[in-house]
Amino acid sequence: MTDAIVVLNAGSSSLKFSVFAGADDLPFVVGGQVSGLYTAAPRFVAKDTGGNAIAEKRWDAEARLDHHGAIGHIVEWLRATYGHEHHLSAVGHRVVHGGMDFAAPVRVDGDIVTRLEKLIPLAPLHQPHNLAPIRALLQQAPGLPQVACFDTAMHRSNPALAQMFALPKALSDAGVRRYGFHGLSYEYIASVLPRFDERAARGKTVVLHLGNGASMCALDAGRSVASTMGFTAVDGLPMGTRCGALDPGVILYLMDEHGMDTRAVEKLIYSQSGLLGVSGVSSDMRELLASDQLQAQVAVDLFVYRIGRELGSLAAALGGLDAIVFTAGIGERASAVRERICGQAAWLGIALDPEANARGGPRISTSDSRTAAWVIPTNEELMIARHTRDLLA
Repeated sequence: MTDAIVVLNAGSSSLKFSVFAGADDLPFVVGGQVSGLYTAAPRFVAKDTGGNAIAEKRWDAEARLDHHGAIGHIVEWLRATYGHEHHLSAVGHRVVHGGMDFAAPVRVDGDIVTRLEKLIPLAPLHQPHNLAPIRALLQQAPGLPQVACFDTAMHRSNPALAQMFALPKALSDAGVRRYGFHGLSYEYIASVLPRFDERAARGKTVVLHLGNGASMCALDAGRSVASTMGFTAVDGLPMGTRCGALDPGVILYLMDEHGMDTRAVEKLIYSQSGLLGVSGVSSDMRELLASDQLQAQVAVDLFVYRIGRELGSLAAALGGLDAIVFTAGIGERASAVRERICGQAAWLGIALDPEANARGGPRISTSDSRTAAWVIPTNEELMIARHTRDLLA
């Protein structure tokens, strides 16, 4: 019987799980999710290594399944299905915000949860849901080791100036600073980059994590030195429904002239803006690229333009550029977006290979391109499993 690590990623209405077990490289065993939490139609699905559904369950409208019920079902199903060959040894969790105190994964107990709850105002749409399955497991299986892995941790290596806002020192000391996010994705890319490009791994690389949530990170020899996201995960690039960087004066204007309160502003900048807000069509890049509506094209144009501006900024922070890496949903699958980004970054020495880009890489720049361009799939779940194993070892 081999030890197995379950990785959990909790959202507002879903709980995703992945199981890794066995050898040193932690092969993937099974994954899935419970979706529709707190709604009238919760659903469980599990898929094998080939992506084939091997189990499904639906609850009736009265169930109103919450995170507590979802984690109970997942653990019960895993033990019934795989208990004869795998021992559930630990659970690793993605937690968006680690604040100033948590710069590395940590084993979770009640005291740690209490400290992480204090960070909810810094990530109100993510942190409460990330903590929900941790609380549930502390009650249901108090002896089961749990490890929290933070999306902010990698960016604590940023220089002090890169973490600062030009605000009074008392506010900086109180935690109002640039944190950066998607750190688990960037950690994974940094860990595998030497397999693809030793020069990029040792040198100056910008990773573009482009998905429904989008950000970019400057890596110097694999260490984060700057990121497009700041105090919250709404900063930086336009995203699926998030506005990205916004003049704070706009917020004051909306409150003073349009009578919007903080909750209305929060809904606007997190849920009604970005690609969805600009296009009026969809937050899904695939739909926007396929649409013939003008505003859909404008939304894509704005997305690409802002990436180009941030790429120049991060190259300046690095003092040069050896490579760029595309990852996450849009970065890995939208060849048209990659083509446009590389085209406007020709001044940085990127020469795109159209055929390689159409194939999805992994290298999508020409062999003589001064700056290399790559497509490397991310794997945040495996990164969490590695952290969990290493910490508990």
